[in-house]
Amino acid sequence: MSILVTGGTGVLGRHVVRALPDARVLTRTGDGYRGDLLTGEGLAEALTGVTAVVHCATTLGRKDVDITANLIAAAKQAGSPHLVYISIVGVDRVPLSYYRTKLAAERLIEESGLPYSILRATQFHELIAKLFAPQRLLLLYPALSFQPVDTGTVAARLAELASGPARGRTTDLGGPTVWTARDLAGQYLAAAGRKAARVPVWLPGRTFAAYRAGHHLTPAHAEGTVEFADFLAGDLRHP
Repeated sequence: MSILVTGGTGVLGRHVVRALPDARVLTRTGDGYRGDLLTGEGLAEALTGVTAVVHCATTLGRKDVDITANLIAAAKQAGSPHLVYISIVGVDRVPLSYYRTKLAAERLIEESGLPYSILRATQFHELIAKLFAPQRLLLLYPALSFQPVDTGTVAARLAELASGPARGRTTDLGGPTVWTARDLAGQYLAAAGRKAARVPVWLPGRTFAAYRAGHHLTPAHAEGTVEFADFLAGDLRHP
């Protein structure tokens, strides 16, 4: 079995590569299999002999659809390997622009004719930390809840999927606990050894109404043991 990982140098991709130490890593500039998902250059060579692809690459914008379409086209020419895609819980229920893009990429994969597995996960610990890191005297937090998940746990699931048969839409994956953002902000301040007033932010519109309704959560599929506080205790990147 030969597995290719896209986005292998990203937050999640690095963990996937650790979970699949023999995997090929698609890269535009670094060490690995050279290829560009935006132009399609080098994809044919990188996919030669590959039996599965773990697609973690993202542009964090609308071009996610383009890179996924290019990957699908190249994969179909290379023998139709099993395509494993990481998506987000609630992409079909939260009307956020990036979520719509991820949903469109999902649909491309579902209609591609390739064998595929799609895993939707909740927000990574790293993302929650980034919400709080730039703030100092006041710590603003959205008046809603999150279910942060460990990237290593998500990577292990993706590696398992890539090593087995295609499963279509798989069971969602969430972190072990649903926390209010206020609680998470308090955990962040405690870990950083800082004091700041925590101030809730209420935002109007359909997107935040969907978040407040919990459409980005999956409490029935809580997994793993690494909580946000555990992540912060072992992470040296937060200020």
